[in-house]
Amino acid sequence: MTRYLIQRAGQALLVLWAAFTLSFILLQVLPGDAILIKFQNPDLGLSPAQIEEMRDAYGASNPIWQQYLHALTAMLHGDVGYSVQAGVPVSELIASNFPATLRLAVPGFLLATVIAAVVAFSANLTAFRWLKNILHSVPALFISLPTFWLGIALIQIFSFQLRWIPVINPGEWQGLIVPIVTLAVPISAPLAQILLRSLDEVKTQPFVSVARAKGASQRYVLWHHVTLNAILPTLTIAGLLLGELIAGALITETVFGLSGLGQLIQQAVNNQDVGVLQAVVMISAVGFVAINLLVDILTPLIDPRLHLYAGAAS
Repeated sequence: MTRYLIQRAGQALLVLWAAFTLSFILLQVLPGDAILIKFQNPDLGLSPAQIEEMRDAYGASNPIWQQYLHALTAMLHGDVGYSVQAGVPVSELIASNFPATLRLAVPGFLLATVIAAVVAFSANLTAFRWLKNILHSVPALFISLPTFWLGIALIQIFSFQLRWIPVINPGEWQGLIVPIVTLAVPISAPLAQILLRSLDEVKTQPFVSVARAKGASQRYVLWHHVTLNAILPTLTIAGLLLGELIAGALITETVFGLSGLGQLIQQAVNNQDVGVLQAVVMISAVGFVAINLLVDILTPLIDPRLHLYAGAAS
């Protein structure tokens, strides 16, 4: 098991290095220059020579391979760079905006999990065929809803029609209710879809037929025999949904005018602030790798057969 964990940790480090290298290359080939965007402003009155001195000071005149090695070394030491536009270290910008995104993303993911579980288990427990068919169609409906349209529709319903949430000056958490629902609904769709499919597949296994033959009720079989075996694929897809969660949070923050990483990314893209974009990519990559590493550790604990397989493979 120790060797299995070491292999997974090595793969995680390789993914992080690949994410850093690929994002560095892609950001370097993008048109535009953050230094020129900021310092070529006529209001500043800087000469071309002075602008070139600024480029030398930021290291933008160095060869690409030197910039890469410098950025990689700094990243390994915890230095995520400097924002040309804001004039402050990127770490300060991340520290001031990341908590707001977490307040949106974490409850959104938890709510998505609850929605997926309610849809999947309700479809398996209901005695009405028509209701089961409707619940099986819900994930396809949820995943087809554009995030920006869903956000506007929820504002119209809850703020203007029902008047449950004030549009002007809502409370700190009151103002997050609709954004959290907007973020959770599309993310719940693949979770519900995988869980529905897994429950249907596990229910056809011989051990389920044996449990039913012994007189166990449908609810007992579902909770004690089917759920634990069906949860593993859902746990895996939950780890893979982190990228969609970050993208959804970006769009949701834009729709609702919330401060957070979404607003920070939008400003960085407009200003070609490569340092900020590189840092956000790496934060997303670290979160993605950490969650999937956690899933790799948990799945053998949930299913001992995977523990034996991991030991044999190592």
